Amino acid sequence: MRVKLRSTLEESGGSGGRNWGHIMDQIGMFAYSGLAKSEVEALRDNHSIYCTLDGRISMAGVTSGNVNYIADAIYDVVSKT
Repeated sequence: MRVKLRSTLEESGGSGGRNWGHIMDQIGMFAYSGLAKSEVEALRDNHSIYCTLDGRISMAGVTSGNVNYIADAIYDVVSKT
């Protein structure tokens, strides 16, 4: 799912000038997204995606059924900052 999340972010133009390579560099159930607190709050408020305020997401919650939605939501919030 890390590969799919990263590639979907990069393909959708969701880079927002960011490098999403760190998603692939991490291991385990969690990943730091690199999102700011305000972006995390926008994910929660506008897209009902919940993660810690420091941007840590549970990779166990990223599935083939929702990875595109998550990437689109991240794109939405990073493109507005």
